[in-house]
Amino acid sequence: MEKQNILFNLDDTLAYCNRYFNQVIGEFADQMTIWFDSITKEEIKQKQLQIDVAAISQHGLKSERFPESFIGTYKYFCDLTGKEKKKDEIQYLRKLGLKVFEIPVEPIPYMNETLQLLKEEGHELYLHTGGDEANQRRKIAQLELATYFENRVFISEHKDTTALSDILKTINADPKVTWMIGNSLRTDIVPALEMDIHAIYIPAETEWQYNVVEVNVEHSSAFLTVNSLQEVPAIIYQSINEQTMSTYR
Repeated sequence: MEKQNILFNLDDTLAYCNRYFNQVIGEFADQMTIWFDSITKEEIKQKQLQIDVAAISQHGLKSERFPESFIGTYKYFCDLTGKEKKKDEIQYLRKLGLKVFEIPVEPIPYMNETLQLLKEEGHELYLHTGGDEANQRRKIAQLELATYFENRVFISEHKDTTALSDILKTINADPKVTWMIGNSLRTDIVPALEMDIHAIYIPAETEWQYNVVEVNVEHSSAFLTVNSLQEVPAIIYQSINEQTMSTYR
């Protein structure tokens, strides 16, 4: 079997992530409706999302961006309603936002089995995750991912086509035998197709709106959608066999 280079995303591909953010955003909205009884939870969540996503272009996927979106939302509604901004309330919101980065990470079903099988088949596994170094290293350590990726880990604060291009140059990857597996259309799939490497899209149980984009990229590489991480080894195995068969035709 021809060895493949297989890059995995981490958050909501190998381990749950959005469910924890949604939980904390729910707590945030509950508290905000106590302070602002004329504002709905949906209005609060929409404003928080708007502020959070707008900050990505400047700050990337740094952890501090998330609690700051709570504070920005609070200040927005204070200005809108004439409510006094209180330091203790701002401090409470910052602490609440940081809480999401303290929750123990939970692997998605079949994470270990999938990575172990691909490793045993001789493929080169890489981790390409977005976020800040400290938080992503915490997750990697908790999940014991060094077992599969060793030092082949890339953490990008701005996870885009430029970041992926730099990684592919670093590992000197042949696009024909290189794959990106992830749940984010924006940061995993579109960059992979723009670099003309193969892509496997695994939709998350709940998706962050930032990750949802149209995929309008011309490419000659494979682009497949599966429902489970468990399906990935078979898809790659089948693709290798098809390429082998076409070579001998």
